[in-house]
Amino acid sequence: MTSKISIRHIGILLFSVLMIYPVLWWLGASLKPDSEMTLPGLFPKKIVLENFIDGWSAIPKFTFSHFYFNTFSLVLILIVLSLVSCSITAFALARLDFPLRKVWLGILLVTMMLPGQVTLIPQYTMFHSMNMINTYWPFIIPHLLAGGVGGSFFVYLLVQFMRGIPRELDESAKIDGCSWIGIYLRIMLPLIRPALVTTALYCFLWNWDDFFGHLIYINSVRHYTVGLAIKLFVDTQSGEGSWGQLLAMSLVSIVPSTVFFFAVQKQFVEGIAAGAIKG
Repeated sequence: MTSKISIRHIGILLFSVLMIYPVLWWLGASLKPDSEMTLPGLFPKKIVLENFIDGWSAIPKFTFSHFYFNTFSLVLILIVLSLVSCSITAFALARLDFPLRKVWLGILLVTMMLPGQVTLIPQYTMFHSMNMINTYWPFIIPHLLAGGVGGSFFVYLLVQFMRGIPRELDESAKIDGCSWIGIYLRIMLPLIRPALVTTALYCFLWNWDDFFGHLIYINSVRHYTVGLAIKLFVDTQSGEGSWGQLLAMSLVSIVPSTVFFFAVQKQFVEGIAAGAIKG
């Protein structure tokens, strides 16, 4: 029995090393001088930290501090809007009785199945007619209305979580004179905190990595996010610059999402597990 467990662990370890090898190569390449990029070997013979220093200011007129500020500002606003709008929508669908409630929930599920490319052109046309291109409003408005990247999924996740909370709590709160708003604020929100953390994490990751959406709606370097800045970095280098700087900046770009994930990992796993059980 012990030998079987050991063989299984060794196999998992080898598979894990195989899966993480591209990340290790990425880390090593970001520390290499350009002369070693085509040479075999995982790590450089000489570590070049200048890739990070020079790459930070490689974009003319801007540093990556500017792009990080743009991205963090946008993503934090979208997280707050998603948590508020999606939780209110989910509360209405899970706890309130109103006409066509099941129909609206069905429409919500249908929108989860639609690829984003299907609605891209109509949305772009609408925002273009409202003179909102090259602004952050095409991202803010959908999240304000429980939409945007992953909005339908967030609402469905919160609905399933709220359905597992006993309705007797609502009745007890009503007897004590609590309104629906009070039930939402004082009872529901504290109880669904793991699901809210899960929503915030997904919202952060998906909007941080939303390269295609940012590429479509933002065309001014001043408003660029980190992902677009790395693309601009490639265009600026034109294949003649430092690939080490490019890899260094792309490596730095994943640090915020990685740190955020590990910071809320415990509540994230709890929210996913609880949502699966309640669902």
